[in-house]
Amino acid sequence: MKHYTQFVFGGLLCLLLFSASTTSQDPIPNKAEDISPLLTGEKIPSVNLRTMGNEIISLRDKVGEKPSILIFYRGGWCPFCNRQLSGVQSIMEEMKNMGYQILAISPDPVEKLSATVEKNNLGYDLLSDATMDAAVQFGIAFRLAPETFKKYKERNLLSQDLLPVPAVFVLDKEGIIKFEYINPNYRERLNPDLLKLAAKLAIEE
Repeated sequence: MKHYTQFVFGGLLCLLLFSASTTSQDPIPNKAEDISPLLTGEKIPSVNLRTMGNEIISLRDKVGEKPSILIFYRGGWCPFCNRQLSGVQSIMEEMKNMGYQILAISPDPVEKLSATVEKNNLGYDLLSDATMDAAVQFGIAFRLAPETFKKYKERNLLSQDLLPVPAVFVLDKEGIIKFEYINPNYRERLNPDLLKLAAKLAIEE
């Protein structure tokens, strides 16, 4: 009986320790390759973002105005992001003619958004997700290694150790994802012509 009691007690102790370790585990992955993004057919989460005028807006409300091209980028400091944003600018009028609005979201604070617009001569809206709440809820946030974050912070590029994996979502007015492109390799971005085709197919469904 004594051995049985010890066995049960030991089992319960292991179970409690395992439960504590899993519940305290950081839900944000440490590698871009390990993210779990929202999938096509799912509805976007209810999140708030800040505009270039420092106004708080609901992303769902904004998307409810018209079909949307949603772009998550790393920041105005990223040359690959600037190239992507410029590429989207090149098809902006065609996107608008299809009925789309373009919204680009980054961890950049509000005060840095204007510089990105001017640098790339953009004619669409940039939004600040400085808290990274949107990126986390979309399932595309990952945590930087401490040494990497230190380098970014020293250059005043980031204020926290999270980044979004670059992503493009095509949404209908209900906030349903009709198409997505997410690549952990930040050097590879969706070609503007392919985005235009995906948007055209989505609007025709």
